[in-house]
Amino acid sequence: MNYENILVNTENNIATITINRPTKLNALNKLTIEELHQAFQELEKSYDVRVIILTGSGEKAFVAGADIAEFANFSVEEGVQLAAQGQDILFNFVENLKIPVIAAVNGFALGGGLELAMACHIRVASDNAKMGLPEVSLGVIPGYGGTQRLPQLIGKGRAMEMIMTAGMVNAEEAHRTGLVNHVVPQAELLSFCNGIAQKIMKNSPVAISMAINAVNANFKEGENGFQTEIKSFGKCFGTEDFKEGTTAFIEKRKAVFTGE
Repeated sequence: MNYENILVNTENNIATITINRPTKLNALNKLTIEELHQAFQELEKSYDVRVIILTGSGEKAFVAGADIAEFANFSVEEGVQLAAQGQDILFNFVENLKIPVIAAVNGFALGGGLELAMACHIRVASDNAKMGLPEVSLGVIPGYGGTQRLPQLIGKGRAMEMIMTAGMVNAEEAHRTGLVNHVVPQAELLSFCNGIAQKIMKNSPVAISMAINAVNANFKEGENGFQTEIKSFGKCFGTEDFKEGTTAFIEKRKAVFTGE
C-alpha cells in the first residue's frame, strides 16, 4: 500500500515504519495518524511480520509533536473528538497490538511524539534525543495518553514536573528515570533495535502476544491483571507453540515456533 506521510519496509520478519515528514519534523497530522493506523493494522494481520520498529525520518526528530495548525481553532467538542479518536485509532491501538513495537527515538520526541513512543512496548533513544510534553505552554494538556502513560513509566512526581514545567529531558535522563530502555549512538539506533527484534523472534509469537495483553491488563480500569495472567497462562497450554517449546526443551534442541 502506498502512503503519503509514512514509509513501510519489511525484511526478515521485521517491519520498519518511518514517519516521513522531515520538513515538519515528522509532526503528527490527521493524515499521518490515519496512515499509521492503517499500517499497524495491516502488519498485525501479516504472518510475515514478527516485530515492528517505529522511527522518524532524518536525524532531527522522531516526532516533534502534533501539527498545531490543524486544531488551533477547534471548539471544545472538536477537541474532545480529536483526543478520543487519536487515542482509539493509534495510541491505544499500538499499545494493545499483538506484535511487539519498538520505538527508535531519533532526536526530538515532543508532545504527541513522546506519547506515541510511550504507547510502544519498548523504547530505544539515540544519544541526541530530547523528550518532553510541552502542551501546557500552549494552554492545553497532553491528549493522547501522556498524562497516564508518563506516570506509569517514570512515577507520578517526575511526570508531574515534566508536564507542569513543559520541559525537556535528554536521553541519559530519560534512561535514568525509565522513560527509555536504552540509549545508543544515533548511527547505531536502528541496528540496535534490530538486535532486540532478533532476540524477540527466537520466542513464541503467541506467548508474546498473550504477555503483552497480560501486562497491559494491570493498567486498565476494571481489569484484574493477575486474573488475565492466569487465563492467558492456561490458554498457552492449548497452543502448538507450547507443545513445540516444551518438546524442544526436553529434547535439548532449539524450538521452531509457528505462532499457533
